[in-house]
Amino acid sequence: MYKLIAFDAYGTLFDVYSVGQLAEELFPCHGQALALMWRDRQIEYTRLVTMSDPNPNGSKYYLPFWDITIRALRYVCKRMDLELKPEFEKRLMDQYARLAGFEDSLKVLKSIKERGIATAILSNGSREMLSTVVQSNGLTPYLDKVVTIEDVRLFKTAPQAYELLLKGFAVQKNEILFVSSNAWDALAAKWFGFDVFWINRQGHPYEEIGERPNYEGNSLSKVLEIL
Repeated sequence: MYKLIAFDAYGTLFDVYSVGQLAEELFPCHGQALALMWRDRQIEYTRLVTMSDPNPNGSKYYLPFWDITIRALRYVCKRMDLELKPEFEKRLMDQYARLAGFEDSLKVLKSIKERGIATAILSNGSREMLSTVVQSNGLTPYLDKVVTIEDVRLFKTAPQAYELLLKGFAVQKNEILFVSSNAWDALAAKWFGFDVFWINRQGHPYEEIGERPNYEGNSLSKVLEIL
């Protein structure tokens, strides 16, 4: 049915909250809150960059995702009145570069490749960031391409970000299944015209605007059930 299955990276294949344990070690009693607020601020910065200058040639406010992630961390520590020592910042960013993959990420990608279906990542992450986290989790052999919005300098949910999959593969929109754990990402991909599988690990409600995803499940492994 599908010729390409494309995955969001952060939150979908890789656990962005796995930094919480280290954050708790560095900032006792604040680790979980820091991890949650860090992620929210990171995404908010990507939206500010894109919405403030949605130029098809790229936003003039564009910053690589790595830089946005650092700045989001610094903001959150100031907001929470936590002293972000240089060595703390380095340890947290080093951890972010090698986020833990979800336990079924490798199995799912491997199974899809064994079925002869192309696989890809489509992510806000910078090329270097994605290369590091993919390699550290052993996923490289099971991905045909790692696609980054660096090529358009517009973060998701800009349509140009999702269009990169059509430019990178000889497929039509209806031959792509896009998989994301971020409801806003799933919704934007659906609006763009992809079939969408929303990974809803926390049992959250879906967004109150737009179309429902084609599929929903509580783990990546559920994707295999529809193939």
